[in-house]
Amino acid sequence: MADPVIFTPDKGAYIRTNAWLAAVAMAGAMAVLWLIGNPYVWTGAPAGLAAIGLRAWYLASEELTAKWEMTDTLLTGPGPRKVALTQIEAVNTMGSFVQLVTKSGDKHLIKYQADPAATKAAIERAIA
Repeated sequence: MADPVIFTPDKGAYIRTNAWLAAVAMAGAMAVLWLIGNPYVWTGAPAGLAAIGLRAWYLASEELTAKWEMTDTLLTGPGPRKVALTQIEAVNTMGSFVQLVTKSGDKHLIKYQADPAATKAAIERAIA
């Protein structure tokens, strides 16, 4: 049996992902304020930034320690997540995330990968 492959979250990918979320939240909050006729549309920007910034800070300790381990037959993730490699139907990338779709329709995310394409390729090689 080969050594397991470990997929760990990348802090840079975490920051980039949350920066994009903050930009969307800022624009969205400003759009809502504009649509309801609020004369202080600009307040949506700091509100959106604060909301996502606080969320990112609060979740960082959990998200940046969540790792996935791949052996010859199994992918084991945080919590009770276990996926047999023979049950993986599709592997997709979504930003810095890699999504596993099983034959039964379950979906799992390997989050905040520095190189999601490399993570996807490693899993696809293992299931081939």
